[in-house]
Amino acid sequence: MIEMRRKIFRAVVTAAAALSALSFGAAHAAWPDRPVTLVVPWAAGGGTDATARIIGALLEKELGQPVNVVNRTGGNGVVGHQAIAGATPDGYTIGMATVEIAMMHHQGLTQLSYRDYTPIALLNFDPAALTVSAESPYKTFDDLLKAVKAAPGKLKASGTGHGGIWHLSLAGMLSDLKLDTVAVRWVPSNGAAPALVDLAAGGVDIVAASLPEARPLIDAGKARPMVIMANAPAALYPNVPTLKSLTGSNWTMGGWRGIAAPKGLPADIQAKLARHIQKICNSKEYKDFMGGRGFGMMYADSAEFGKFMEKSDTDMGQILKTLGMAPSAR
Repeated sequence: MIEMRRKIFRAVVTAAAALSALSFGAAHAAWPDRPVTLVVPWAAGGGTDATARIIGALLEKELGQPVNVVNRTGGNGVVGHQAIAGATPDGYTIGMATVEIAMMHHQGLTQLSYRDYTPIALLNFDPAALTVSAESPYKTFDDLLKAVKAAPGKLKASGTGHGGIWHLSLAGMLSDLKLDTVAVRWVPSNGAAPALVDLAAGGVDIVAASLPEARPLIDAGKARPMVIMANAPAALYPNVPTLKSLTGSNWTMGGWRGIAAPKGLPADIQAKLARHIQKICNSKEYKDFMGGRGFGMMYADSAEFGKFMEKSDTDMGQILKTLGMAPSAR
């Protein structure tokens, strides 16, 4: 009798496991059967937000389900990146991972790193640039440098949080030009958009950000780009000189953005998402949107994006330590 009960119990357990597996598989096959959330770790109006919104709009058409873009700002990007990493890995919460995820844990801001995500696709790369107000007394980059050297600490700059990519771009440039990394005071912000508003209002003297992010003010005649930290001029503003052409410095730096999901996303959902994102990146609508705004398009599939994030993490760690902006370097 006892043996019979054991056999019945094992049969019930096996049947339940099989039913669970079938249900799990059916759930995967049905994905998505409800709205998807796309988390943006930065403020509305910036380049990351704009990129997320075109991706969200086109992904909504691909999936046949609403894609809700949600801005989760704060903590130099920690809040939004945590919202992505901490979500259930079921494909219903994805997000825009940005270069900051390669930096924040080196700075002691969080334990999060690229290892906490399922990579879907790399979308773009934009080099850093320095922009001043149209009312600025500094007409050239040389004027700006002379002012920094004459009164270290007087000028204020913004563009992201302390230790963020645009702060790091400026600090690294100053260091490469043999100036103190704090020769320009940094005013933290929740992204380029609020920093540019502050620039127009006269709250800061310089904004370090990508040219596409500064474009609205530049095109409105309220801001003037001074220099770009890239090996070649940008197609958006080809007359903006490169740092190398003006100073001989080889310093380059920029921000990247990609789609990522929480770690543990089922492989089939990852593959489906990746196929949809690749199709979007190859679409005329996406290319026209990105090209029209001057955003640098750089696509990499899931595997290559994973490798890209790992290398970015290593590179950023080394730079932060060199600049004394990582806890281990202090």
